[in-house]
Amino acid sequence: MAEITAALVKELREKTDAGMMDCKKALQENGGDIEAAADWLRTKGLSKAAKKSDRAAAEGLVAGLISNDGKTGVLIELNAETDFVAKNDKFQDAARRIAVTALTHQALDTLNDAKTENGEVINDIITGLIATIGENMRLRRSHRLTVDQGAVALYLHNVQGEGVARLGVLVALEGAGDQAVLKDVGRKIAMHVAGTPTPPLSLTSDELDPDAVAKEREIQTQTAMESGKPREIAEKMVEGRIRKWQEEVVLLKQPFVMNPDQTIEQLIAETSKQVGSPVAVKGFVRFALGEGVEKKVDDFAAEVASMTSAG
Repeated sequence: MAEITAALVKELREKTDAGMMDCKKALQENGGDIEAAADWLRTKGLSKAAKKSDRAAAEGLVAGLISNDGKTGVLIELNAETDFVAKNDKFQDAARRIAVTALTHQALDTLNDAKTENGEVINDIITGLIATIGENMRLRRSHRLTVDQGAVALYLHNVQGEGVARLGVLVALEGAGDQAVLKDVGRKIAMHVAGTPTPPLSLTSDELDPDAVAKEREIQTQTAMESGKPREIAEKMVEGRIRKWQEEVVLLKQPFVMNPDQTIEQLIAETSKQVGSPVAVKGFVRFALGEGVEKKVDDFAAEVASMTSAG
């Protein structure tokens, strides 16, 4: 067998744009023959996938799933370049299979390398889709919630197919009470998280991101100082506004959308009385498709105007 040198791997990488490890494997599979290795990569779809990897992928699907025992739930976000792909049966099926696998894999890096029930590696599934459909894709994120006793509830909004949507929310309720009741209340809270005008940033005030608090404090301080109030009064104004802001963005402090006279914290207290044992929100997660991803906007009119002025 021919020696697979670094120079040979580099040459194949430059020829195909595939990853270093994929190039090395291709050369090993083809006895060091560059042309045969390039054909092997094209057959596997790896060359095509690599060439598309720098293209923005902010569309796609959020997939959600609850385990059979009701105590574990997952959300994954599988991205593609266009919303048209989200309607593709193969893409939807891949998202669902990834969600099933995510029930036992919390970290994204281990999920990418994990095998499905059929023995397929998640990365290979995505690479195959890229080669077949012709768009860049990526498994962007995954999150799992689990409870020792209680229920994890799932709510999917703007559903695109079975178990897939454009927005997904998980809520985990810990408690020894009737699981059916906890699941129902959890789903209502998940609907609240999906539909409230101000999506919650954290479960409690203590869990708020310090950077987010500092940014809000800076904004409120600037606003108070510009009002012309004395410094000591301005500082009191800021503290009051920070407390009000926290009530707006902390889940337990938010008014429940189905009953604005009741906070989520009060709803949990009411549920505890209903089931006859303590209930607590262990956690929640909200995935809105493409949030935080920079989307490329093609301004056709501007491009035409530029071409006209240049001519």
